[in-house]
Amino acid sequence: MKKILTATLAAVMATSALGAAGAASAQSRNDHRYEQRHDRREARQDRREFRQEQRQDRREYRQEQRQYARWQQAQRRYHAPRYVAPRGYAVRSWSYGQRMPSYYRTNAYVVHDYGRYGLRAPPRGYQYVRSGNDVVLAAVAGGLVTAVIAGLFN
Repeated sequence: MKKILTATLAAVMATSALGAAGAASAQSRNDHRYEQRHDRREARQDRREFRQEQRQDRREYRQEQRQYARWQQAQRRYHAPRYVAPRGYAVRSWSYGQRMPSYYRTNAYVVHDYGRYGLRAPPRGYQYVRSGNDVVLAAVAGGLVTAVIAGLFN
């Protein structure tokens, strides 16, 4: 009888020890699952914030692009050296969407000191080009006319 009682007592103690270890491992698994869910939530929140920042950047870029009106009359006129058209070209008025020949995009016609004439800094990849008394905002690479400021120079 003592043997059975001792064996039963040993079995009860072993199962309670295993049960505690099992409970500890279950608790560990639950903690691990919680951490995984928390990490996924944080990653989802990070992606959401990244997309919001991208949308805001695009919105600001579009707003900045709209500030350059396609055609506008200069509010003030400035004195500048006499204009000489490129060889083989006559003075003409440009409009949005046209392409300027490469002759106009040389340093002789590019307006580098735009701040002196009350112009904003051109966007990246664009430059101001003088054509007669007008200033044209054109792409550096292809010469695509984006904006025309008419009558800036005397």
